Amino acid sequence: GKTTLAKIYANSLDAKLFELSAVSAGKADIKNLIKEDVAEKPRLLFLDEIHRFNKAQQDFLLPFVEKGVITLIGATTENPSFEVISPLLSRCRVFTLNELSEDEMRKIIERSGYEIGEGEKDFLINLSNGDARQAIGMLENTSKLYSEITIKTLTDTLQDKYLRYDKKGEEHYNIISAFIKSMRASQADAAMYYLARMIDAGEDPKFIARRMVVFASEDIGLSQPTALVVANSVFRAVETVGLPECGINLAHGVAYLANANKNRDAYNAYKDALEDVKEYGNLPIPMKIRNAPTKLMKNLGYGEGYEAYTKEDFLPKKLKGKKYFNQNPSQN
Repeated sequence: GKTTLAKIYANSLDAKLFELSAVSAGKADIKNLIKEDVAEKPRLLFLDEIHRFNKAQQDFLLPFVEKGVITLIGATTENPSFEVISPLLSRCRVFTLNELSEDEMRKIIERSGYEIGEGEKDFLINLSNGDARQAIGMLENTSKLYSEITIKTLTDTLQDKYLRYDKKGEEHYNIISAFIKSMRASQADAAMYYLARMIDAGEDPKFIARRMVVFASEDIGLSQPTALVVANSVFRAVETVGLPECGINLAHGVAYLANANKNRDAYNAYKDALEDVKEYGNLPIPMKIRNAPTKLMKNLGYGEGYEAYTKEDFLPKKLKGKKYFNQNPSQN
């Protein structure tokens, strides 16, 4: 699907399309496509699995994107905020390709030409998690192995590990949800069990560690600020050590976070402040606390009367008196 979209876009630009996979490509491949004669057509590079390019490779790509030498389409199954360097990401637009709906999946299965009952369709739709290629692949494999497509033959065709855990499917989200909620409830045993399930099923340990970093600020926050230090240390250990040993580092972090006191004041304050920003927009900043780097700005009253240590409300006029933090911070 991603490659097809890239081809459609290339045709719309009348561009020369180059297709590379970051798994096997390198700087030399980028140099070669830049040297290639394209008869004055724009160059469009479709780079699949862009997250597999390391920082140095992405840095090498950056100037060609900046200067418009190439138009880049990078495809990734990972979160680009974590896997693509900021300078490159800031020069791109991010489009999320969502899974197909149940109705769309049903139409694709019906057009595939395979004889399949309604119950089997429902089973296949649920199992393929909105991925048409996966659904058709299951049908093809089952039809080659069995004379009839039933729920049993579909199940027998699949590998046990896929049935237990799909990193892009519902079970992925169910288990990470159970993991976070167990730590939130200070149930260290349950959290450890769900950690073990994710690691055993092949979940990316960096994904787990990132969720722990977020959890440290969102759910523990002010009650135990060292939780963020611990979570960040776990993330660094996961990057440095790798599997299988980094599972021990994750377990260490889980035990600490699950047993820590919980407080969501910082998270709730940020959420409330964000709602006000969305509701009121860019409210004028009080003159006293504006930056005054030039004489003109000082003459206009920027920074006039500012005192560093004062109880005067520095919020915009429309929000004067608003409290985002509880007067008496308590465990949430």
